[in-house]
Amino acid sequence: MKKILLTTLNSRFTHTSIALRYLYANLKELQDNTMILEFSINDAVQSIAEKLLAHKPEIIGIGVYIWNVSYVSELIHVIKKVSPNTKIILGGPEVSHEPFRVNLDDADFIIQGEGDIAFYELCVAILSDSESQRVIKMSMPSLKNIALPYRFYTDDDIQNRYIYVEASRGCPFECEFCLSSMDEKVRAFDLDVLLEEFELLWQRGARNFKFIDRTFNLNIKTANRLLDFFLAKEAPYFAHFEVVPDHFPDSLKAKISQFPEGALQLEIGIQTLNADIAANISRPLKLNKIKENIRFLQEQTNAHMHLDLIVGLPGETMESFGANLDELVRLSHSEIQIGILKKLSGTYINRHDIECGMIYSDIPPYDVLQTSTLSFADIQIMKRFSRFWDLTYNSGNFKRSVMLIWQDGSVFKNFYDFSAWIYSQTDSTWQISLQRLGELLFTYLCEIKGINSEFVAKNMLQDLMKLKGRATPHYLKKYADNLSIKNKQGTSGFNKRQQ
Repeated sequence: MKKILLTTLNSRFTHTSIALRYLYANLKELQDNTMILEFSINDAVQSIAEKLLAHKPEIIGIGVYIWNVSYVSELIHVIKKVSPNTKIILGGPEVSHEPFRVNLDDADFIIQGEGDIAFYELCVAILSDSESQRVIKMSMPSLKNIALPYRFYTDDDIQNRYIYVEASRGCPFECEFCLSSMDEKVRAFDLDVLLEEFELLWQRGARNFKFIDRTFNLNIKTANRLLDFFLAKEAPYFAHFEVVPDHFPDSLKAKISQFPEGALQLEIGIQTLNADIAANISRPLKLNKIKENIRFLQEQTNAHMHLDLIVGLPGETMESFGANLDELVRLSHSEIQIGILKKLSGTYINRHDIECGMIYSDIPPYDVLQTSTLSFADIQIMKRFSRFWDLTYNSGNFKRSVMLIWQDGSVFKNFYDFSAWIYSQTDSTWQISLQRLGELLFTYLCEIKGINSEFVAKNMLQDLMKLKGRATPHYLKKYADNLSIKNKQGTSGFNKRQQ
């Protein structure tokens, strides 16, 4: 039995919590009496409570995030009903800023801010029956005083899940929708020590490294050394970095261009290409540099790009968003993630509420429901647009054929029409099989767009049959004779969309 349990509900099984491992790494003499137990939001809450309470813990620390806060609220309720003397400590982004929009009143303690050291100090106080205030507001600890978490990834984690790592904390920018804008400065870990830990992970078999730094390419010297770490290794491996789009000096470009296909993924937060909207939310926007760098990454590297756009920013219209999407597709064939604006507690985006008619849901994930320039119906349409975009364009299953939707004009306007049509056929955006989705796309291209069926079929067969082992869809069988397709095995690891 363990006195202290560290837990959270990850959004997927393949995810791990670096935060829990930081807490564990810094528990000093309490470590031997502590255990990490991770779950996902797909697990039944009462089953989670049962597994936790089976250890008869005195303290349960729970990481709270936008994707799990509703489940955590229920979990606290169950734990306190069954075991009222068990002390519950909450931490994480969702409880670090007020107001709380989900009821967490039954929790005994809340640590706001970075809790690496504060959690240990609170556990010591609880176990020695010392007094402590319920809400503990933390200033940022020195990274030199924090023990690193990487040795506490298990062999099972390394084989089956993402390994999250970080070289720095904080962000120098002040984008009003982002919690990272609340940080006072960017702080870096000792790079020599960090690389030694990464080498140990590598020797244990880790090949999927997901960096959570908000601005990986802010410090170019650090970025180059980290890229050198991977370039010295033998593929296959997968490294993911979040980068700012306007800061790619020649030394960084030279390194990125050396990575083999499938090894490097860059998440690039564009959010908007409208200079007025960007200024409105305090987001720097160097358009010429951004376009130049995206073109470079597209044309001269094997890096897989993941570009982000946001629907519902204050003042942005449907036409403005559409122009953003058209421009990004013109610049790159990479994945474009279309997200809906969220109002996170603590961010400054609320200053636009009255002037821009911003109305948000108070239920996680706190999506915008309506603005002065986008009606509730518009937002709903764009949520469906985003989902169908993900299923067709981003999935990689229809790389050739999806582009036939807009071959005669605007990407946005044409896909908008397709999204409306496919929703009229399904009345749903979920549980649509690949077979059904492909058949709908084929029907739309042939019957609604009026494109030659043999031409459409040729493109769809090239898309769908590129992976070995797939059966020819029934609606394409009559077009499949005498068609030679170079297919390949499916991708291993976590970068399947790159194919």
